[in-house]
Amino acid sequence: MNTVTRPRILVVGAGFAGVECVRRLERKLAPDEADVTLVTPFAYQLYLPLLPQVASGVLTPQSIAVSLRRSKKYRTRIIPGGAIGVDLKAKVCVIRTITDQIVDEPYDYIVLAPGSITRTFDIPGLTDHAYGMKTLAEAAYIRDHVISQLDLADASDDPAERASRLQFVVVGGGYAGTETAACLQKLTHAAVKRYPRIDPALIKWHLIDIAPKLMPELGDKLGRSAQEILKRRGIEVSLGVSIEKAGPEEVTFTDGRVIPTHTLIWTAGVVASPLIATLGAETVRGRLAVNAEMQLPGHDGVFALGDSAAVPDKAKDDEAAICPPTAQHAMRQGKVVADNVIATLRNQPLTPYVHKDLGLVVDLGGTDAVSKPLGIELRGLPAQVAARGYHWAALRTNVAKVRVATNWTLNAIAGDDFVRTGFQARKPAKLHDFEYTNAYLTPDEVRAHVEGTDRRE
Repeated sequence: MNTVTRPRILVVGAGFAGVECVRRLERKLAPDEADVTLVTPFAYQLYLPLLPQVASGVLTPQSIAVSLRRSKKYRTRIIPGGAIGVDLKAKVCVIRTITDQIVDEPYDYIVLAPGSITRTFDIPGLTDHAYGMKTLAEAAYIRDHVISQLDLADASDDPAERASRLQFVVVGGGYAGTETAACLQKLTHAAVKRYPRIDPALIKWHLIDIAPKLMPELGDKLGRSAQEILKRRGIEVSLGVSIEKAGPEEVTFTDGRVIPTHTLIWTAGVVASPLIATLGAETVRGRLAVNAEMQLPGHDGVFALGDSAAVPDKAKDDEAAICPPTAQHAMRQGKVVADNVIATLRNQPLTPYVHKDLGLVVDLGGTDAVSKPLGIELRGLPAQVAARGYHWAALRTNVAKVRVATNWTLNAIAGDDFVRTGFQARKPAKLHDFEYTNAYLTPDEVRAHVEGTDRRE
């Protein structure tokens, strides 16, 4: 078959959903049946649930960045960049490459799995002074930043500066925020022993969330258990509280407290990628409205899944329920979407997505953990075994599994290292500096760009 006439399948995003889709397409499609292209800034799949352990130094960054080019069946063309707009009518995806070149990529079938970005609010100073925990670069940067605060506090003779550098604020009482606060507190608790000029009592961690409960997905009992673990380790948990404003050297809470700090870490949820807004299609709470087969109604050959799609949750009795933005759903959706793309190519019936949630595991560092696999409530070491066992099994390659297991073993035997690696540049980098949220086009800009390109050709 002539390569020009082969159907073009374009997958946007190399997260759990996109990578699972691409891998299944590679396995099940004949080489001459279709051309597969993947759009991603980085040629790796990031195992997001372990980011807090990278920030705390338990794992190296490379351990959870799983190369996309290790597959023996690898034949997917990778465009190094990010999709910034999609013209559904013209069937063109507009891409900004890593060299800032704008290219148009035509497609016959498109799989939208661009993931999510950190959810922010219109809080004065938030995006200028808060750090995120959504990318590998952010995790590495935060580790350097936290250790630098210890270094600067140790060197300072100003009591006020020393106190402010040793207070840390994490916003978000969900999975990411709780693990981030727990893992980084454990890092500073161990590190302070190497700083004889610092009083350990000055190191204070604050975890706040506007919700009335910590990690409500775990249920009341496990949520309270997690809160008790954090409290025992000296982390002050404040619920029903958020940020009123943020500055370079202090944060004001909505309950009136003013906390002197140079470290504000924002993990208060996620929203769908701004790419979804460029389509001009129907959304559900910002996520693209799709059917159970993960097709976009009214648009042939358009599929969406993962954090950016409102996929109906057929495992629940509630007809309005949609799948939560978790890795376990994204991975399974990727396989089903790949099967449905292939079924469309071959004029076969499509399969609806159905998966019952397997539960949640939360690693709080050391032997502290709370987990609820298959509805079974676990605490302590059994929960830790379940949490790390789940993550280890979910890693896609044997190389990644060996690296993570080796890092865990080495950390358990030798403890932490407190070295700044140089990721923290002299120029501060905050939330929007890492997630490039200003790069996307509006629907009108996408259409004007595509039409302008057509006229030039």
